[in-house]
Amino acid sequence: MFTGIIESIGEIEKIEDRSGDQRLTIKVGDLDMSDVALGDSIACNGVCLTAISFDNERYTADVSGETLGLTTLGAIKLGSRVNLEKALTPSSRLGGHLVSGHVDGIGEVLSIEKESRSVKFRIQAPQQIAHYIAKKGSICVDGVSLTVNHLDNNIFELNLVPHTLKETTAEGYIVGTRVNLEVDLLARYLERLLTGQNQQSESNITAGFLQKHGFMKG
Repeated sequence: MFTGIIESIGEIEKIEDRSGDQRLTIKVGDLDMSDVALGDSIACNGVCLTAISFDNERYTADVSGETLGLTTLGAIKLGSRVNLEKALTPSSRLGGHLVSGHVDGIGEVLSIEKESRSVKFRIQAPQQIAHYIAKKGSICVDGVSLTVNHLDNNIFELNLVPHTLKETTAEGYIVGTRVNLEVDLLARYLERLLTGQNQQSESNITAGFLQKHGFMKG
């Protein structure tokens, strides 16, 4: 588990093809590796990866073909900057929200607009995960815990303050940038509990359904 609070910006140093999978070597920048052990999880742009080797300056992780196909890591290039976060420990502060490191879909930056000292991003999410996104709710974008300020169907808006822009890769986003999205875990489990449907069926969650069951005011 992770918090969505980025600890360092890393860089893709090496990409090795391994019979449909890939092995990535990632320079960790300022990430403190002193407490990392083999097999620990380190999130890379919101994707939970297992460290199979490491030193103070880099770590190596295998990425399956499925992960390459379902996340932006499939199009990652040498030199790409990536958001890094080590997994939670019992003593960690939960500064963002609970993040699993399992990407739900790939979004696309539609527009970028300066607003005073912050920057507003409009991002389009895949339609199949739109019902999990709520205004003033949490969403993880490339591993960064953020608050949804506005929502229109499957398009949501975020306002990033200067500190977040500086400490994450968001500062380098342009229109058309593809980003990894993970919805709030609570929304996903709430749907499962309320509907009792298997995971392959489509959601019947509506505003009326949530009001009926006491999760929203009419």
